[in-house]
Amino acid sequence: MILNPEEMSSSAIYHAMVSAIVPRPIAWVSTISSAGVANLAPFSFFSGVTANPPSVMFSPVNRPDGSSKDTVVNIRDNGQFVINVVPFALAEQMNLTSGDFPAETSEFQAAGLTPIASSKVEPPRVKESPIQMECELIKIVDIGEGPLAANLVVGKILLIRVDDQVTTDSRIDTAKLDSIGRLGGKKYCRTADQFELDRPQMR
Repeated sequence: MILNPEEMSSSAIYHAMVSAIVPRPIAWVSTISSAGVANLAPFSFFSGVTANPPSVMFSPVNRPDGSSKDTVVNIRDNGQFVINVVPFALAEQMNLTSGDFPAETSEFQAAGLTPIASSKVEPPRVKESPIQMECELIKIVDIGEGPLAANLVVGKILLIRVDDQVTTDSRIDTAKLDSIGRLGGKKYCRTADQFELDRPQMR
Protein backbone atom coordinates (compact mmCIF):
# COMPACT_ATOMS: atom_id res chain seq x y z
CA MET A 1 0.00 0.00 0.00
CA ILE A 2 1.30 3.42 -0.96
CA LEU A 3 -0.14 6.55 0.64
CA ASN A 4 0.44 9.81 -1.19
CA PRO A 5 -0.62 12.83 0.90
CA GLU A 6 -1.09 14.86 -2.28
CA GLU A 7 -3.88 12.46 -3.29
CA MET A 8 -5.53 12.23 0.15
CA SER A 9 -7.75 14.44 2.28
CA SER A 10 -6.29 15.94 5.43
CA SER A 11 -8.61 13.70 7.45
CA ALA A 12 -7.43 10.53 5.69
CA ILE A 13 -3.74 11.29 6.12
CA TYR A 14 -4.37 12.25 9.76
CA HIS A 15 -5.93 8.85 10.48
CA ALA A 16 -3.04 7.09 8.75
CA MET A 17 -0.49 9.05 10.78
CA VAL A 18 -2.10 8.40 14.17
CA SER A 19 -2.20 4.67 13.39
CA ALA A 20 1.42 4.58 12.23
CA ILE A 21 3.01 6.85 14.86
CA VAL A 22 2.38 4.66 17.90
CA PRO A 23 2.37 4.54 20.82
CA ARG A 24 2.10 8.25 21.54
CA PRO A 25 2.39 9.59 25.11
CA ILE A 26 -0.34 11.96 26.23
CA ALA A 27 0.24 15.53 27.35
CA TRP A 28 -2.70 16.35 29.63
CA VAL A 29 -2.34 20.11 29.46
CA SER A 30 -3.84 22.49 31.98
CA THR A 31 -4.07 26.20 31.19
CA ILE A 32 -6.02 29.17 32.45
CA SER A 33 -8.02 31.66 30.41
CA SER A 34 -7.91 35.43 30.66
CA ALA A 35 -11.27 35.13 32.45
CA GLY A 36 -9.73 32.82 35.06
CA VAL A 37 -11.30 29.55 33.82
CA ALA A 38 -9.07 26.49 34.26
CA ASN A 39 -8.87 24.43 31.07
CA LEU A 40 -7.69 20.83 30.76
CA ALA A 41 -7.23 18.87 27.52
CA PRO A 42 -5.20 15.86 26.27
CA PHE A 43 -2.86 15.91 23.26
CA SER A 44 -1.04 12.89 21.88
CA PHE A 45 1.31 14.65 19.47
CA PHE A 46 3.69 15.14 22.40
CA SER A 47 7.37 14.66 23.15
CA GLY A 48 10.37 15.90 25.04
CA VAL A 49 12.71 18.24 23.16
CA THR A 50 15.95 18.51 25.12
CA ALA A 51 17.32 18.59 28.67
CA ASN A 52 19.29 21.79 28.02
CA PRO A 53 17.13 23.75 28.45
CA PRO A 54 14.63 21.20 29.81
CA SER A 55 11.79 21.48 27.35
CA VAL A 56 8.79 19.72 25.89
CA MET A 57 6.56 20.12 22.86
CA PHE A 58 3.00 19.22 21.98
CA SER A 59 0.93 19.99 18.92
CA PRO A 60 -2.80 20.76 19.16
CA VAL A 61 -4.57 20.59 15.81
CA ASN A 62 -7.18 23.16 14.90
CA ARG A 63 -10.90 22.56 15.26
CA PRO A 64 -12.93 21.44 12.21
CA ASP A 65 -13.82 25.09 11.57
CA GLY A 66 -10.12 26.02 11.53
CA SER A 67 -10.09 27.88 14.84
CA SER A 68 -7.53 27.31 17.60
CA LYS A 69 -8.46 25.24 20.64
CA ASP A 70 -8.83 26.89 24.04
CA THR A 71 -5.47 25.50 25.16
CA VAL A 72 -3.63 27.38 22.42
CA VAL A 73 -5.65 30.57 22.98
CA ASN A 74 -4.83 30.50 26.69
CA ILE A 75 -1.11 29.87 26.16
CA ARG A 76 -0.91 32.69 23.63
CA ASP A 77 -2.52 34.96 26.25
CA ASN A 78 -0.32 34.18 29.26
CA GLY A 79 2.57 31.95 28.09
CA GLN A 80 2.11 29.25 30.75
CA PHE A 81 0.85 25.67 31.03
CA VAL A 82 1.21 22.45 33.02
CA ILE A 83 1.67 19.00 31.52
CA ASN A 84 0.10 16.31 33.70
CA VAL A 85 1.01 12.66 33.10
CA VAL A 86 -1.90 10.27 32.56
CA PRO A 87 -1.74 6.90 34.37
CA PHE A 88 -4.14 4.09 33.51
CA ALA A 89 -6.18 4.88 36.63
CA LEU A 90 -7.13 8.27 35.13
CA ALA A 91 -7.85 7.10 31.57
CA GLU A 92 -11.61 7.69 31.78
CA GLN A 93 -11.23 11.18 33.19
CA MET A 94 -8.63 12.05 30.55
CA ASN A 95 -10.93 10.85 27.79
CA LEU A 96 -13.78 12.95 29.16
CA THR A 97 -11.66 16.10 29.01
CA SER A 98 -11.07 15.55 25.28
CA GLY A 99 -14.60 16.81 24.61
CA ASP A 100 -15.02 20.22 22.99
CA PHE A 101 -16.38 22.08 26.01
CA PRO A 102 -17.34 25.78 25.87
CA ALA A 103 -14.50 28.12 26.89
CA GLU A 104 -16.40 29.14 30.03
CA THR A 105 -16.60 25.52 31.25
CA SER A 106 -13.76 24.01 33.28
CA GLU A 107 -12.90 20.44 32.32
CA PHE A 108 -11.61 19.93 35.87
CA GLN A 109 -15.14 20.22 37.18
CA ALA A 110 -16.69 18.26 34.31
CA ALA A 111 -14.31 15.31 34.93
CA GLY A 112 -14.43 15.47 38.73
CA LEU A 113 -10.74 16.35 39.01
CA THR A 114 -9.04 18.57 41.57
CA PRO A 115 -7.22 21.72 40.45
CA ILE A 116 -4.34 22.51 42.76
CA ALA A 117 -2.09 25.57 42.75
CA SER A 118 1.22 25.40 40.90
CA SER A 119 4.43 26.95 42.26
CA LYS A 120 5.97 28.58 39.19
CA VAL A 121 3.01 29.22 36.89
CA GLU A 122 -0.57 30.42 37.17
CA PRO A 123 -2.42 27.43 35.61
CA PRO A 124 -3.38 24.77 38.16
CA ARG A 125 -2.09 21.21 38.25
CA VAL A 126 -4.19 18.03 38.30
CA LYS A 127 -3.89 16.85 41.90
CA GLU A 128 -4.68 13.25 40.92
CA SER A 129 -1.86 13.07 38.34
CA PRO A 130 1.36 11.45 39.66
CA ILE A 131 3.69 13.71 37.62
CA GLN A 132 3.18 17.38 36.75
CA MET A 133 5.50 19.62 34.74
CA GLU A 134 5.09 23.37 35.17
CA CYS A 135 6.12 25.11 31.95
CA GLU A 136 6.55 28.53 30.37
CA LEU A 137 6.19 29.12 26.66
CA ILE A 138 9.30 29.26 24.46
CA LYS A 139 7.46 29.60 21.19
CA ILE A 140 4.43 28.56 19.15
CA VAL A 141 5.05 27.55 15.55
CA ASP A 142 1.97 27.59 13.31
CA ILE A 143 2.02 24.65 10.90
CA GLY A 144 -0.46 25.08 8.04
CA GLU A 145 -3.79 26.87 8.04
CA GLY A 146 -7.40 25.85 8.58
CA PRO A 147 -8.89 22.53 9.81
CA LEU A 148 -6.35 19.94 11.07
CA ALA A 149 -3.51 22.44 10.76
CA ALA A 150 -1.49 22.61 13.96
CA ASN A 151 0.06 24.87 16.55
CA LEU A 152 3.40 23.43 17.69
CA VAL A 153 3.85 24.55 21.30
CA VAL A 154 7.36 24.42 22.79
CA GLY A 155 7.76 25.09 26.49
CA LYS A 156 10.54 25.24 29.06
CA ILE A 157 10.08 23.05 32.15
CA LEU A 158 10.36 25.16 35.29
CA LEU A 159 9.46 22.50 37.86
CA ILE A 160 8.60 18.78 37.89
CA ARG A 161 6.56 17.29 40.71
CA VAL A 162 6.67 13.51 41.15
CA ASP A 163 4.54 11.48 43.56
CA ASP A 164 6.85 9.30 45.68
CA GLN A 165 4.52 6.37 45.05
CA VAL A 166 5.76 6.11 41.45
CA THR A 167 9.47 6.19 42.32
CA THR A 168 12.09 3.58 43.18
CA ASP A 169 15.46 4.66 44.60
CA SER A 170 14.64 8.31 43.87
CA ARG A 171 13.97 7.63 40.18
CA ILE A 172 10.68 7.56 38.32
CA ASP A 173 9.63 3.91 37.97
CA THR A 174 7.70 3.53 34.71
CA ALA A 175 6.17 0.25 35.85
CA LYS A 176 4.69 1.93 38.93
CA LEU A 177 3.64 4.93 36.85
CA ASP A 178 1.59 2.72 34.50
CA SER A 179 1.02 5.57 32.05
CA ILE A 180 -1.03 5.16 28.92
CA GLY A 181 -0.32 5.88 25.26
CA ARG A 182 -2.51 6.63 22.29
CA LEU A 183 -2.87 4.31 19.32
CA GLY A 184 -5.07 4.67 16.25
CA GLY A 185 -8.83 5.17 16.50
CA LYS A 186 -10.23 4.50 19.96
CA LYS A 187 -7.30 2.34 21.06
CA TYR A 188 -4.83 3.01 23.86
CA CYS A 189 -2.00 1.02 25.44
CA ARG A 190 -0.31 0.81 28.84
CA THR A 191 3.37 0.92 29.78
CA ALA A 192 2.86 -2.13 32.01
CA ASP A 193 4.23 -4.42 29.25
CA GLN A 194 7.96 -3.66 29.17
CA PHE A 195 11.25 -5.18 28.04
CA GLU A 196 14.90 -4.12 28.18
CA LEU A 197 17.72 -3.92 25.62
CA ASP A 198 21.35 -3.21 26.43
CA ARG A 199 22.99 -0.43 24.46
CA PRO A 200 25.54 -1.70 21.93
CA GLN A 201 29.15 -1.44 23.05
CA MET A 202 31.04 0.62 20.48
CA ARG A 203 34.76 0.04 19.96
